[in-house]
This record gives sequence, structure tokens and C-alpha cells, in this order.
Amino acid sequence: MEATIITIMALLFLSFVALGVFVTVKVAKAAKRGVDRTIDQARRTVEDTTLRAKSIGQVGAAGELARLRLSLRTSMRATQEALQAGVGEDASLKESLDLFHRLSAHGLELDADLKRLEREPDRAWVAGQLPELGARTERITGSADALRHAARDRALKFAEDDLSTLSAQIDVEAGALRHWTEPETTPGTNARTAAGTGAPDASTADGWGHPARPAGHAGPGAVGEPSAITAPDPRRTAYPWEKSARPETTT
Repeated sequence: MEATIITIMALLFLSFVALGVFVTVKVAKAAKRGVDRTIDQARRTVEDTTLRAKSIGQVGAAGELARLRLSLRTSMRATQEALQAGVGEDASLKESLDLFHRLSAHGLELDADLKRLEREPDRAWVAGQLPELGARTERITGSADALRHAARDRALKFAEDDLSTLSAQIDVEAGALRHWTEPETTPGTNARTAAGTGAPDASTADGWGHPARPAGHAGPGAVGEPSAITAPDPRRTAYPWEKSARPETTT
């Protein structure tokens, strides 16, 4: 019996140790990925700043290479962010994202070629390569821009259609809320009018000139009259922009 208990305790201990190691490894990997992302973002920011400075401050082949690299990186990054943000809501963008991944391979190749030419000492030869490099850059960035603009136009169209449908439904509901009918009159209430005697005399009118209620009238809520609309409970809130009613104090 004691050996069984000891075995169970040992197994539990080993299970807790294994679980602790697993959690530690997962946390370490997540932290490493976070650090890697931060480093990559910092590196990209430094490179973009450097390229922007070169494209403005340098002339000739060096400035043109920096301009081409900056244009390529800006277009590709914007398209990637737009497609990745929209694919979660629109599954049709998955095919567009796959095409962009194929386009990215050409973009990375071009960026590597441009980066190598920045270190090329023969500036005259580099200048001769610029027309072809510019054409490649325009083809890649043009395709990326087309994907990005199409994805955004699609999202705007869906949002506009949804808003139009919602507005139509709200108009119908608003019309239904405003549609009410006059309460039916009870027998005998229009006897004077049917007899042709005209307006009610002063003895049957109240101080405001309106016909006085007949004797025995039970007031609002009586049989034959429409009941008052019950006000909603202010303590019940259905939307986050409504203020919650303060709780009643008890004595």
C-alpha cells in the first residue's frame, strides 16, 4: 500500500515537473519571438530612414537606387498589411494573399539586387542598369498596388452595401413604430353628434372647453380606453452607451 502511494506521488511530481518545463519552454519561445519582432521592426525602421535620407541627400546612381528600394519596400509592406488585415473577414482575399506571396519572392530578389549594386564601385555600369531596374520596380509595385487597392475597394463596397441594407431595414422599422390607429369609440359616445345637436354645452364641458368625462368614469386604464404605454425600466441597459441607473437606496 505504501509503495503504491509513493509511486503515485512520484508520478504526480514528475507530471508537475514536466508541465513546468513545458510552460517555461513555451514562454521562452514566445518571448524570443517578441524580441525578434521588435528587432526586425527596429532594423526595418533604421533601413527605411537611411534609404529616405540617401534618396534625398544623394544624387546620381546612389540616390536612384535608394529611391527604388524605398518605393519597393513601402508598396510591398502596405499591401501585405492590407491583405493580412482583410483576410480574416473576407476569405476571398486568401487567393490574393497567395498571389502576393509569389510576388514577394520577386520583390525580395529585386531588393537584394539593388542592395548589392549600392556597393558596386563601377558607378557608370550601375547607371546603365538603372532603366531595367526601374522597370522591374514599377512592375512589382504596380502589381502590389493593384492588389491593395482592389482589396480596399472590395471592403468599402461590402461596407456600403451593408449600410444600405441596414438603413432600409431601419426605415421600415421606423415606419412601423409610427403606424398607430385611432382607438375605436364606444357605443353612445357620439350620440350627441349623431343627433345633430352640435358641440357639447357648457354644463358638460370642463374648464378648458373639452367635453367633461361622464360620471362614473374610471380614469386612464378603464374599459373602452387605450391603456397607457408602459415606460421601460431605467435600470435595464442594453447598450454600452447608456448610463446605468443608480441603485435605489434602502432605509
